[in-house]
Amino acid sequence: MCRWLAYSGKSVPLETVLFQPEHSLIDQSLNSRLGHTTTNGDGFGVGWYGRHSEVPFRYRCLHPAWSDTNLRETARAVRAPLFVAHVRAATGTPTQETNCHPFRFGRWLFVHNGLIREYPLLRRDLMLAVAPHLFRWIEGSTDSEVMFFLALSFGLERDPGGALEQMAGLIEDVGHRYDVQFPLNMTVCVTDGQQIVAVRYSSETDSRSLFHSTSFRQLRALYPDDPRIIAAGDNAFLVLSEPLIEVQGVWEEIPEATTLVARGGEIERRRFVPRMPSQSA
Repeated sequence: MCRWLAYSGKSVPLETVLFQPEHSLIDQSLNSRLGHTTTNGDGFGVGWYGRHSEVPFRYRCLHPAWSDTNLRETARAVRAPLFVAHVRAATGTPTQETNCHPFRFGRWLFVHNGLIREYPLLRRDLMLAVAPHLFRWIEGSTDSEVMFFLALSFGLERDPGGALEQMAGLIEDVGHRYDVQFPLNMTVCVTDGQQIVAVRYSSETDSRSLFHSTSFRQLRALYPDDPRIIAAGDNAFLVLSEPLIEVQGVWEEIPEATTLVARGGEIERRRFVPRMPSQSA
C-alpha cells in the first residue's frame, strides 16, 4: 500500500531518517518487509516545519522516491524538529502530484496508509459530507485526501483524536449502507507542528503495520558514538510503518484500534472508537 513516518525531536537533517538507516523510508519504497506491497513507487512527499513559517513546507513528486536526486539534495540540506514523509503505492487513483501525501491545510499535515474499500461507490456520499468552506481545497482524487478533509470538517483543529473517530465512523456508516462489510483500513498521522497524532484502525481488525520508538535514551546507550542519535536528543520520537533498524526493544508495535499522541517528549495512548459525527460538526 504505502509506507510513512513522522519524526519529532531536535532539528536534524531529513536525510538522518529518510536515507541513512539500514531500513530507511527510501529503502522501504523499494523493499518493504511488512507492507502489502513490496514496492512503493507511485510518488512520495515530505512535509516539515520551519522556524518562522506558519504553514509547513512540502516537497511532493510523482516519481519513485529512490530515483529522485532532488529529494536526496533536499534531505541533506533541510533540518527540522518535526517532519513527516510518505512513499505511495496507488490503490486505484492516478499517479499524479496532487495525489501524493502529505496533504496540507493551514498548519496541518496528513498522511495515510490503507484504503476505503469500494471507494468509487462511496465517494459521492463522503465528499458531500465535507464542509462547504473546505471543499474547494481538495486538489486530488484519493480516498486519503477526502479522509483528511472529513476530519477537518469534524473539528480536527480543535480535537484531532475526536475528529478522526468521527471521520472513521462516517466512512463505516456509509460503507455499511452500501453493503461494504469492512469499509476502512488505515494507519494515519496528523500533525500541526506541535503534536503528532497517529491512529491504527481497521473495520476488520487487521490493520497495516505501525510502530513507535520506545526510548532514544536507550538508543544512545546502545550507540553512544552515533552522531545522528546524539543530535536527535533524548526526547526524540518516531512513529512509522516499519522499523528503521533491527534492534530488539527499540520499537513497539501500536495495538489495533489505538490513538497515540506525542507532544513534548510525552506519549499518550487511548482506545480509538469510531463514532458518527456530532450535530455541531
